[in-house]
Amino acid sequence: MRWVTYASPAVGADRPGLVREGMIHGLAEPPSVLGLLGEDPTMMGPAERALANALEVVPLDGAQLRAPVPAPPSVRDFMAFESHVANSRRRLGQEVDPDWYELPVFYFTNPSAVCGPHDDVAISPGSSQFDYELEIAAVVGRRGTNLSPEQAESHIAGYMVMCDWSARDLQLREMRQLLGPAKGKDSATSLGPILVTPDELASRRAGRAYDLEMSASVNGVPYSSGNLADLYWSFGQMLAYASRGTSVETGDVLGSGTVGSGCILELSGLHGTERYPWLSPGDEVRLEVEELGAIVSRITEAAPVVPLR
Repeated sequence: MRWVTYASPAVGADRPGLVREGMIHGLAEPPSVLGLLGEDPTMMGPAERALANALEVVPLDGAQLRAPVPAPPSVRDFMAFESHVANSRRRLGQEVDPDWYELPVFYFTNPSAVCGPHDDVAISPGSSQFDYELEIAAVVGRRGTNLSPEQAESHIAGYMVMCDWSARDLQLREMRQLLGPAKGKDSATSLGPILVTPDELASRRAGRAYDLEMSASVNGVPYSSGNLADLYWSFGQMLAYASRGTSVETGDVLGSGTVGSGCILELSGLHGTERYPWLSPGDEVRLEVEELGAIVSRITEAAPVVPLR
């Protein structure tokens, strides 16, 4: 199944919808995909209801899409691609820390900063090194605690494209204080356009994930390319680690972290900033994943920095 949250012409508010053959079959209630997960983690019942008794049927092309889960309880972002970690460390003259191979580490980012797949994204205030990160996110379908990786796989409701927008200069300064990332990461996280359930991807199983090509371009110029199958840590392992000693909740979002070459930080470190400059107002960034669709965002001016002292 393929689900979206869209602006419904019929009710003048956001509603969840099932996508079939390029058409959205909308549901009157609940108002978001998160509500559907709480009702039925498999979403089979809501899918049958959407097809049999739709609020409306509208074309996907041209619909105003929100993030599939517009207000997730939490957003965790991992570092699950070895090549990204290695390239980022190499830029700093370091090797991959051995503990990375033992711990699928993550940080919490800002659920209230979630953006839709076609929303404009403003540069973080005070940043001159703004970056995209090409990722895939999993959405938790039902609550769990102290899960095994095998159990955790069955708790995943679906997958979508994710962009963790990053202010690299702010991030570097913050992390010198041995905390963070904080303001370097929390201004925007784009999700969407479609939440695709695992059964839709079963035939693409490969490695620790799925054989899905991932790409990014800036102003139509190809920048990044990778494949989800290159994950070192599977989503089941990531979710199991996230649930250790605590609970993961319905609607929680888990980002894969950046695919190898999937950000300007890596590309500029390998090839120079003249070839891969930081993002500027007016740039259009397109992040695309096979089967999952594309995030397309226009970069806008930063808000002024409000002094603290």
